[in-house]
This record gives sequence, C-alpha cells and structure tokens, in this order.
Amino acid sequence: MRIFATGLLVLMAAGFLAARELAVLIPHPAWGFAIAFTEAAMVGGLADWFAVTALFRRPLGLPIPHTAIIPENKDRIADTMAVFLRINFLTPAVVARRLQGFNLAAAAGAMLVEQRRGEQSRLREGAAGLVADVLQSLDEERFGGLVKAGLKKQLAQLNLAPLLGQLLQAAIADRRHLPVLDAFIRRAALTIEANEDLLRDIIHQRANALLRWTGLDDRVASAVLDGIYKLLAETLVIPDHPIRGKIEEGLETLAEDLLHDPAMQANVARLKDEVLANPAMADWLDGMWERARAGLLRAVRDPEALMAGGFGLSVEQLGRTLLEDAQLQFLVNRFARRTLVGAVSRYGDEIVRIVSETVKRWDARTVTGRIEGAVGRDLQFIRINGTLVGGLVGVCIHAADRLL
Repeated sequence: MRIFATGLLVLMAAGFLAARELAVLIPHPAWGFAIAFTEAAMVGGLADWFAVTALFRRPLGLPIPHTAIIPENKDRIADTMAVFLRINFLTPAVVARRLQGFNLAAAAGAMLVEQRRGEQSRLREGAAGLVADVLQSLDEERFGGLVKAGLKKQLAQLNLAPLLGQLLQAAIADRRHLPVLDAFIRRAALTIEANEDLLRDIIHQRANALLRWTGLDDRVASAVLDGIYKLLAETLVIPDHPIRGKIEEGLETLAEDLLHDPAMQANVARLKDEVLANPAMADWLDGMWERARAGLLRAVRDPEALMAGGFGLSVEQLGRTLLEDAQLQFLVNRFARRTLVGAVSRYGDEIVRIVSETVKRWDARTVTGRIEGAVGRDLQFIRINGTLVGGLVGVCIHAADRLL
C-alpha cells in the first residue's frame, strides 16, 4: 500500500509535467483542468505523506517540530493506554455486566462432557502435549529440588501434635480404633508364639537351681505362656475387658496431651524435625517426586487412556452435574462472578500497569514498527485519498476560477 500510494503521487507528478508540455504543444482549455487536477493532487498527496510520516518518524530526517509523534511520546501513550483500559474495561461494573449473561458453569460442564466423549480431541491433545513439553523442558533436578524443598518447608511448618490429637479423638469417638487395637493384640500373640523358645530359655536362665534340677522351670514357663495367651485371648473377645479399657484410657489421655500439653507438643515437634532431617526422609521425597512426575507424564502423554478410566467417568459426571443442576450453576456462576469482580477491583491497577510498563520497555523502533504494522494499511489509504481528493478540489477551484 505504501508503494501504491507513492506510485500514485509519482504518477500525478508525471501527469502534471506531461499536461504542461502538451498544453504548449496542443493548446486546449481541457489542459487547464488536467494541470489543476495533477497539481492539487500532488499538494494533497505530499501533505498527507508528511502527516502520515510525521506520526512515526521525522520526514526526510529533518528535525521539524511536532514530528515523530509516536516515538517521542511513547511513555505518555503507554500511560494513556493503561488508563483507557482501566476506565473502560477493567472496572467491577463492566466485568459484572459482561459476566451477568454468561453461564460459566454450563460452559465448563459441556466442555468436560465433550472431553469424556472424545470430542474436542485436538484441544485435549494440545493441552496434554503442552503440559508434557513443559514438564520435560524444566530442569529435572532444579525443579524437583524446588518441589521437594517446598513440600519439606510445609511439613516443617505443620503443627503436627494437635492434628494427631484431633485425629485420635475422632477415631476413638467413632470406634474406628477398635480394629487397630484388635490387630495389635493378635500381632502380640503371634509375636509371643513365634518367640516362645526364646521366652522359655529366658525363664530357664532366671529360675534358681532347685527349679532347674526338679524340671519345674519348664512347667513355670508353660504356665506363664499359657497365662499370657489366655489374657490376650480374653482381651480380644471381651469388649469391656479391663486391659482393653486401660488401653483406651491411655489413648484418650494421649489425645488430650497432644491437644493441650506443651511438653508433648514439643516432643512431637522435635521428633518431626528429626524425621525431616533424616537422610531416609530425603530419599523418600525423591522417590515420591519421581513417581508423581512419571505418573503425570504418562497421563498427559495418553489423555485418551486417562479419560477412559475412572477419572474420565468422574469428569463426565461432574460435567453432567454442572449442565443439569440449575442450583449448582447459580452457585458456581455467582462464585466465579464475585471472584473475577473482586480480582479486577483489587488487581486492576496492577494488570494495566503490566501493559504500561511493557510498552515503556519497548524501544522507539519497536513501538513504531508494531503500531505502523497494525494500522499502516489504513494510513496509506489516507495518502491515496488525499491525492485524489486534492486533485478533485483543484479541478473545482480551476472551474470556479474560469466561471468567475
């Protein structure tokens, strides 16, 4: 378009020179109109060329005042653009009005159902490929170190004792500790049975010489072991056995201490710090991170298999619920609307500041090139129109001069 506009200007100049020569060689009143048209067209074309060029650079490199307007006022343009966006777009009223008629929940539900059915596969595969590329492009050791350091930091800040106390109290209240207690009693009986020879040997060594000489130590050992087995069996089958009650009482006391005893809480915190500082904990975090990363890579590399399993079914059910439950749609849409309006209200200035600071960081050549590339075609039409309109005005002036 720049070449076309410049070529039209050159054509008018050539026409002007040709019309003047022909007017001398072949006198005729029409040549006056042709000369007036081409002369005025050159004036209009040159004036609009100067105006368009002055927006982006200095015409012919001359330091003419009020030229190169965009490069010279780049920072002011950036600030004005930011204010324009903030006032006209990023206001709570505008965002709330725009979101009022948009059913975000239904749109999300439809997308989830389509993903489950295999529709929009290009979108799913593209997103999965992007996630996979990002995971593979990140420095494995550095990124893994950041993840593990963040997880370890969160664990270090966790006040573990009250949490354990609440969990233990809830388990006791719901009687969920009983299977654990029964399993512990069974395991104790099995452990004693597996080490019965060792226990008999200990009793034999601690018995006096008379018991060993008479062989009563074996009978004592058998009696002791039988008594232990009987006690454990009774504890296991009798719900209100005294030993079971003592164990439950001890668990309740432990829960109270975890919740309210500073000494117990300090001991738990110290034990937690020792566990976190143990090299085995670092190895466990390494293994957990590697398994999580490998599982995520497998999932994103095969989105069809992921969506075909139980996870995909859950996604489809969630999507259907969002599509069919009007009350849930209302709640989700209201939450999204309030969240976005709140974000715009709180961070609107920061958002437009990104625009302003980005434009300010561009050099003058970059700003000029991008704006001219965006609107340059229309600006060249201004030059073309200026050339043609100028020529028509010249014809009108010449005609008025002849008539008057």
